[in-house]
Amino acid sequence: MGEEKMAPEGKFRRSIRLKYVKLGYHYLISNAMYLLTIPLLLAAAAKLSTTQVEAMQQLFSYHLRYNVLGVVACTSLMAVLATIYLMSRPRKVYLLDFACYKPDAALECTRHTVAEKVSAIVSEDSAAFIRKVLERSGLGDRTYALGLKDFPPQRPFECAMEEAEMVIFGAIDALFAKTAAVNVRDIGILVVNISSFNPIPSLASMIVNRYKLRGDVVSCNLGGMGCSAGLISIDLAKRLLQVQPNTYALVMSMECNTHIYYAGKERSKLLPNCLFRMGGAAVLLCNKPSDRRRSKYELSHTLRTHKGADDRAYKCVVQEEDPEGHLGISLSRDLMAVAGEALQTNITTLGPLVLPMSEQLLFLATLVARKLLKMKVKPYVPDFKLAFEHFCIHTGGRGVLDELEKNLNLTKWDMEPSRMTLYRFGNTSSSSLWYVLAYAEAKGRIKKGDRVWQIAFGSGFKCNSGVWRALRTIDPAHEKNPWVDEIDEFPVHVPATLPLRP
Repeated sequence: MGEEKMAPEGKFRRSIRLKYVKLGYHYLISNAMYLLTIPLLLAAAAKLSTTQVEAMQQLFSYHLRYNVLGVVACTSLMAVLATIYLMSRPRKVYLLDFACYKPDAALECTRHTVAEKVSAIVSEDSAAFIRKVLERSGLGDRTYALGLKDFPPQRPFECAMEEAEMVIFGAIDALFAKTAAVNVRDIGILVVNISSFNPIPSLASMIVNRYKLRGDVVSCNLGGMGCSAGLISIDLAKRLLQVQPNTYALVMSMECNTHIYYAGKERSKLLPNCLFRMGGAAVLLCNKPSDRRRSKYELSHTLRTHKGADDRAYKCVVQEEDPEGHLGISLSRDLMAVAGEALQTNITTLGPLVLPMSEQLLFLATLVARKLLKMKVKPYVPDFKLAFEHFCIHTGGRGVLDELEKNLNLTKWDMEPSRMTLYRFGNTSSSSLWYVLAYAEAKGRIKKGDRVWQIAFGSGFKCNSGVWRALRTIDPAHEKNPWVDEIDEFPVHVPATLPLRP
């Protein structure tokens, strides 16, 4: 009996020892260059006698005196090469600030309201399915939705335009208030992403008209790219900033849900009704070195993975009509499996760019053992917590967050910003990553030098990553974002099943 009681304690001690062994290994490999170089330099310095040092000084002085032409030529060549190197380097991209739209309290909706509105037009079986999904969704009772006040909407286009204007102007106005020192006329790049609502003129043109952007602004309106489009917009803006010096890029990410609420009976198309909510985010990027000191983050990497060549991945999220002519977005049962495959491809490419050498060596050793030596060992999952301090994961749903927590070996603390964003704001599509980052800022978690990993999934099927480095410590007392007024209420416990209450 005594041995049985001691077993868990012994296991715990063993895990602690393994943790410190791994940390010691990590620090040893990470500092191997210093550990090898310093002794060699000391040994070399010890072998140089005073006479040898004086001889080298005399030799250098002689060549400098009688070979002025050669010295000037070498110096000029080095200056030319340094100039070419500096000019060919990619321009650094900075994030000055961002703003997430927080709708008016009058637009708050409970999960019971969603179930009641949507269930009124479907069968009893479908209504029971909706209630079951909402109870296990991870969403709370204070999310926002405009389209549910008149469901199904009688004038879908007008309702969607109202939602678009409300979110876009609200987010950009808040952003410009935070970056008042930037002249709107200095914005040379505008990127807007929204998947399913594409009016004429475009939403990008609507922004140009509203804020009177200059006539040569490079405007892009991305449609149909799903929840991962926010990082696609960041990547596009980064590429455009490489060819336009000393300019600003405005990125607007959102989704209109009003006109895409499904009014039919197919279960696969009813899921978006339960998860998607109202929201949007505006981001201001720049490539001016002088703006670095007042920027929040520096963009380190963007990485896009597209699995559209695979038919199963391509068809796992599809907008289509049901037999009765109701338009909806169908989510396949293969979605989680496809997302896992896309994530694996993405992090395999991202790993060498961000992981310390210690983790890369362990991953390589495991790969060689499995593939070449045919040994039965588990695939090694790199410890991404050694590469990042913060994880901003798209709030696609509770299942998505559970899978990433498990596959990446993340802690509850790592997942807290994403889980609380899902609970408070729901799935706001491509803008959800910015609500997650805003939560971390409001909690005072972001310190100078911290690295942030944004991960998003979207139809197509795509998995995209964005890596940022904090340029300063974010003081929540001076921040204005959707969380600051209520951040003390979080985190909250979200049980596996949360009953619907009127």
